[in-house]
Amino acid sequence: MSPNARKNAIYSVVLLILVVAVYLYRQNNQPAAEAVENRQVIEGKTMGTTYRVIYLDKEGRNFKPQIDSVLVVFNQSLSTYIPDSEISQFNKGTMFKFELPFFPEVLKTSREVYDATGGAFNPTVGPLVNAWGFGPDGPNLKDSIDVAELVKRVNFDSVFFDNTSVCKLMEGIYLDFSAIAKGYGVDVMATLLEKRGIQNFLIEIGGELVASGLNERGEIWKVGIFDPEGADAGERLEAIAMLKDRAIATSGNYRNFYIKDSVKYAHTISPFTGYPVEHSLLSASVFAPDCMRADAYATAFMVLGLEKSQEILAAHPELDAYLIYSDEQGQLQSFTTEGMKSYISKAQ
Repeated sequence: MSPNARKNAIYSVVLLILVVAVYLYRQNNQPAAEAVENRQVIEGKTMGTTYRVIYLDKEGRNFKPQIDSVLVVFNQSLSTYIPDSEISQFNKGTMFKFELPFFPEVLKTSREVYDATGGAFNPTVGPLVNAWGFGPDGPNLKDSIDVAELVKRVNFDSVFFDNTSVCKLMEGIYLDFSAIAKGYGVDVMATLLEKRGIQNFLIEIGGELVASGLNERGEIWKVGIFDPEGADAGERLEAIAMLKDRAIATSGNYRNFYIKDSVKYAHTISPFTGYPVEHSLLSASVFAPDCMRADAYATAFMVLGLEKSQEILAAHPELDAYLIYSDEQGQLQSFTTEGMKSYISKAQ
C-alpha cells in the first residue's frame, strides 16, 4: 500500500489483530493435489498486510485480477499512506468532492458507529494516533505531546458530508479509517464475488473475515480466536467459532504496541482522553452482518472496556461478541453473547 517498505510494515502492525481462519493452519493449507476440484484460493497483499480468499466455483474461475484491481482503487480512495489518495487530499484541504464510491460509504458507517458508541469510534483520532507514533511515520513517539491541544482536533461532529462531497468546519481535522478500512475491504471483495454468482466463500484481510455459505466439505466455516496474553500471545488458539453468512473482526493491543524508554505504548488511543487506553479488556471479537461494522465496533470496544461494551451489545441484537479480559485476580476470562454461545467453543 505504501511506497515505503517501512511504512508498510508499520501499517501492518497497526492493523494486525488476533483473529485468523482456522483453515490457515489446517484445511486451507492442504497441498494443491488434495484440494477439491471447485475450491479456489487467491492470496495477495493490500493495506500493508495480506489477503486470502477461498471460494467454491464449479467453473474454476480465477478472480485475482479483478480483486487486485478493485483493491488498488479502494486504496486510492481511503489510504492515508498514498499522498494523492482521496482521503489524503481531504486531510490537506477543507473540502473534497467524491470521485470514487468508497469514501461516502465508509463515512456513513463511521457516523453510525460513532453515534452508537457515544464517540468511542472516532475516525478523526488520527492526529493523536500519529503523535503517539502509530501513523505513517511509524513507532516514533514525539518528544513532547500537547495532548489537550490535540484532543481539540478530534471532532467528528465537525465533519459534514452527503453523497457528493465532504467538508470540515475546523482546521486540523484529519480523517483516518485504519480502524474500519480492512473490514470494509473484506465487504467489497465479498460483493465482487457475489455479483459473479459465488455463494460459498471465506475472505480475510489481515485477520478480518467474512464467511458465506459452506466450505468444500459442506460444513460451516470455522475461524480461530487467539490467546492475547502470555509469552505465546497470538500463537495459542483460545477459541473456535463457526461462521456462516456473517463477519468477524477483532481488535486488541498485544501486538500493536512499541516500547520506548522501558514504557509500553499500545495503539488504541482514547478519543476522549487522548492517551492510550488502560483497562482489563484484552481483545474484542465482534460478529456482525458485515465486516465494516464488525471492525468499527471492535475498535470502539477496545476504547470503552468490558462493561460499556456489554451495554452496547445489549442494545444491538444484530451484534455478537467474544470478549477476552483480565479479572481482578489477573486471570484470563471471557464473555460470550447469547447469540454466539452455540457457535463458539474453547480450543483444546
